[in-house]
Amino acid sequence: MKRSQAQIIREYGPFPGVDAVHGVTYDGRQVWIAVGQKLLALDPDSGATPRAIDVAANAGTAFDGKHLYQIADGCIQKIDSASGQVLSTIPAPGAGEDSGLAWAEGSLWVGAYRNRKIHQVDPETGRVLRTIESDRYVTGVTWVDGELWHGTWENGASELRQVDARTGDVLQSVEMPAGIGVSGLESDGAGRFFCGGGDSGKVRAVQRPGAAPAA
Repeated sequence: MKRSQAQIIREYGPFPGVDAVHGVTYDGRQVWIAVGQKLLALDPDSGATPRAIDVAANAGTAFDGKHLYQIADGCIQKIDSASGQVLSTIPAPGAGEDSGLAWAEGSLWVGAYRNRKIHQVDPETGRVLRTIESDRYVTGVTWVDGELWHGTWENGASELRQVDARTGDVLQSVEMPAGIGVSGLESDGAGRFFCGGGDSGKVRAVQRPGAAPAA
């Protein structure tokens, strides 16, 4: 397993009225962060938060190229990103332990926090297609360039981990600085990971190992 130390490129927040960040996604232009009773849009260049969607948002967030998906209260909501309307819901697989959320290969990938699992889920029905085991709490999930990554936050230590999507074996670990947690993980598809910072109320951009330095 390859190990490295996280290179934090930028910190955003804390944001007015935001007590904690629960989930993070990226729509190609804006970072969306789940902050309890709303989704907040964050411009990663300026740091401004120009828009909010009023929706329950207390765990992971994902974007499929058109729609946002948001975990809340044991279900996954499919949201029209233009209007903010909830279009449909499916049951979340984690029985209240759902954490991270990502979209890849036509599926939703759902972290199960203390159960230390990642579920591949049918986005139409909520049926679990397969499950990947982890040996750490799962606090965020993302795919980038065919690589599956998840965040961890356990016993005061956090990492970003690339895992084998078939076996769950850890391929590399990026250790976050002491005292910094990860609650939500997303890639911009290039050189950055966006990491929710839990009750710090912050979002952090972290250099993706092996990628060209982020601008």
